[in-house]
Amino acid sequence: MIIIRVLFAAILIQFLSGCATLLAPNYSPDYEAIDKLKKLNLQKISVGEFQPRDPNAPVNKIGLRGASLKASEGAFSIYLENAVRSDLKEIGILDTASNTKLDAKVIKNDIDISGISKGAGVMEVKLTISKNGIQTFDKVYSSTTRFESSFAGAVAVGIGQKEYPNLVRAFLKDVYNDPEFIRVVQK
Repeated sequence: MIIIRVLFAAILIQFLSGCATLLAPNYSPDYEAIDKLKKLNLQKISVGEFQPRDPNAPVNKIGLRGASLKASEGAFSIYLENAVRSDLKEIGILDTASNTKLDAKVIKNDIDISGISKGAGVMEVKLTISKNGIQTFDKVYSSTTRFESSFAGAVAVGIGQKEYPNLVRAFLKDVYNDPEFIRVVQK
């Protein structure tokens, strides 16, 4: 009888979570990566618009086994933009008046929890940097994360939701550790 109740509760939770819209948790930086940048002599940077901003763009929609993961900003590109602004402010190089401007276009953005016990995140973004209106940097970065998930949908959905900031953190760590990126933003 207990097994039937547990099974029924799991099915009910799966059904209820399938109708849910969840918000991505707040971003927190990888302090080790930004502390490395703090030690470098970097120029001031302004942040342009990260695209696409349309909430209906495919990269701004993440499905988690029937549930939807959304960014509170309305688009995951804006979530990423805000994360970059936060990091650059933390480093002390964010300057809205700077002639060095960072723009981005999100190409891929997904959290996959379809596996039985494993999940994965993928983010691919084209970053461009222009100085005095002339593009000096253009590179596509691709990052992935792997994480333990669950066969149980309600558990997997919660894990997938919590994984999103980790994906953004892993992506930005890859950018901040890239010698080409560092060379372009150094004084």
